[in-house]
Amino acid sequence: MASNDVVSTRVLTVPNAISLVRLLLVPVFALLIAQGEDGWALAVLAVSGASDWLDGVLARRLGQVSRVGQLLDPAADRLFIIVTLVALAWRDVVPWWLLGVLVLRDVVLAVMLIVLARAGYAPLQVHLAGKAGTFALLYAFPLLLLAQWDSWVGTVAGVAGWACALWGVALYWFSAVVYLAQARQLLRDDAGRS
Repeated sequence: MASNDVVSTRVLTVPNAISLVRLLLVPVFALLIAQGEDGWALAVLAVSGASDWLDGVLARRLGQVSRVGQLLDPAADRLFIIVTLVALAWRDVVPWWLLGVLVLRDVVLAVMLIVLARAGYAPLQVHLAGKAGTFALLYAFPLLLLAQWDSWVGTVAGVAGWACALWGVALYWFSAVVYLAQARQLLRDDAGRS
């Protein structure tokens, strides 16, 4: 979000509706992947990734940046990423360690948010590295699913998918370090004023 974006308390906005649809697509994707409907699951992942980009663009262009959207969008991202990783690991598309690395990051940040909330602070602004990491992961998953196809398309998708996944993990953790540093500074400043 740009510093000049006004954050409203509106709930019913176009970007929030898009984020809600993305949340509703999570169980649809899980069901499709469990039933081996990879083509449809791939389409749902592609729609989810595109909607993640679209809701942010529309929020800024339409002047519909809202507090609900600032919470709903990352929540939808986290849920989609976790469910997708569990489903792909269950299908042996990705190793379980990838799920563990990303869940650990989210647990660390959840604890940080609790500490900040107890000190009276709102959640921190989303960092560009966090957005880029999420974007890379949301691109990695359809590519890794496409990599299961036994053709040159699958081979290329596998290379590109793993490049996006590893880059996404690196950016995800880099953003976690940035958030932790920001939280530490806030708490240190707060302690200094006490």
